[in-house]
Amino acid sequence: MNSHDISRTRRPIRAIVLGAAIALAGGLALQLTPSVAKEVHVIPPPALDEPAAGGRETATFAGGCFWGVQGVFQHVKGVVSATSGYAGGAKGTARYETVSGGDTGHAESVQVVFDPKTVSYGRLLQIYFSVAHDPTQLNRQGPDTGTQYRSAIFPASDEQAKVAKAYIDQLDRAKVFDAAIVTKIEPGKTFYVAEGYHQDFLTNNPDYPYIVINDLPKVAALKRLFARDYSEKPVLVGTSGLN
Repeated sequence: MNSHDISRTRRPIRAIVLGAAIALAGGLALQLTPSVAKEVHVIPPPALDEPAAGGRETATFAGGCFWGVQGVFQHVKGVVSATSGYAGGAKGTARYETVSGGDTGHAESVQVVFDPKTVSYGRLLQIYFSVAHDPTQLNRQGPDTGTQYRSAIFPASDEQAKVAKAYIDQLDRAKVFDAAIVTKIEPGKTFYVAEGYHQDFLTNNPDYPYIVINDLPKVAALKRLFARDYSEKPVLVGTSGLN
């Protein structure tokens, strides 16, 4: 795959303005899923959080297309890096073309390395549930469907798993969302870095229709709702030489 041909880096549904019914040659119509702007929820912080320990920590989240999730966390103060990849399946299937089939066990994920003295794991969870994705959508996120787009947390420790579970229970009890949270906690899974052309996609392609419709509103919501955590300059994978 040509990494410069961005029109081929997602399935065709992402390369057009969503929500239209387009008449194809021969009278065949392709009905597209309506693209609805993500409803942002103002949610309370977690009652249980990890203590601010010394040194960097790692957190891994899945919440639909990794372009937007990565883009959000790259703008969070205290985040050292946010890398798109795959988690939940085997090493041999951690390739975009294979994961896109939906039967590898992988989810498009983002691994976040952060400084807990600046931003806590609980704060990252609050951002994840509030602006990065909709945790009530099962095996889909917006126009994207399949288990590879599921809502999932891949904890790096028992403590992270405990904090995540407690927070999900807290939000469900408070009925913050109109439906129950479907986010799964999946411990013991390895994260595999995605192809270079997927890294920093939001920053590198701000005019790409899928980004404009689905992901830039998430970054705007982060800036509005989490002003003290927002960093105007994103931390990019490209600066580390991965691309």
